[in-house]
Amino acid sequence: MTATTPYRKRVPGRPPDVLAVEAAGLRWLADAGPAGAAVVEVLDLTDAQLTLRRLTPVRPTRAAAADLGVRLAATHASGAAAFGQPPAGLTGDGYIGTQPLTLRPAPTWGAFFAAQRVLPYARRARDLGHLSRDAAALVDRVAARLTRGEFDDEAPPRRLHGDLWSGNVMFTAAGAVLIDPAAHGGHGLTDLALLHLFGLPELESLTVAYADAAALEPGYRALIGLHQLHPLLVHAVTHGAAYGAEAARVALRYA
Repeated sequence: MTATTPYRKRVPGRPPDVLAVEAAGLRWLADAGPAGAAVVEVLDLTDAQLTLRRLTPVRPTRAAAADLGVRLAATHASGAAAFGQPPAGLTGDGYIGTQPLTLRPAPTWGAFFAAQRVLPYARRARDLGHLSRDAAALVDRVAARLTRGEFDDEAPPRRLHGDLWSGNVMFTAAGAVLIDPAAHGGHGLTDLALLHLFGLPELESLTVAYADAAALEPGYRALIGLHQLHPLLVHAVTHGAAYGAEAARVALRYA
């Protein structure tokens, strides 16, 4: 790949607004400022095509991963108006992968996470036969604790990438660059948890750097699984019962 040739993205068969949602998320993340994580530049947007700055990947390094941890903390700290807040310029809902993602502002994280991130995908997975009834009951118990605020803390809404698995992090000669977000206001551990779910080169260096920069409280690692429930349930919907079983194992720790 060359850095001078734009990358033109089309998504035939997907909803007509999916490219506009992606562009809004990228621009909102970029608006976190120069201290935040680098985001691929949006060059142009039409109904049929999103044109992005083409990126040239390089081998990840420990220093680049640690730098991303610091910058991700800065992006998060730039904030959002509410949990579930959509990116600036976006008035409807969004997407995570191929699945719809509600973006309805809420005052507390736990109630938002239960109602908009955990329960909708648990119900879809159950209806598809990808989540057993016993597993769905476990998830319901976790959702009830979330709704009661038992996992809430004093952190304000953070500006999240929202789909931060390793495939959406590109290491370049200039450092790590984020692509393809499901951006919204949420809890900072949500981005970190997704990186831990699917892995990233030099992840421990990123984690330590992020925790220091974000001043995380001791014990934050024990909550990473809670934040992984959403992507596990999304994958249970799209990829089958193995992810439903893993979601049940995780839910058991927090029920």
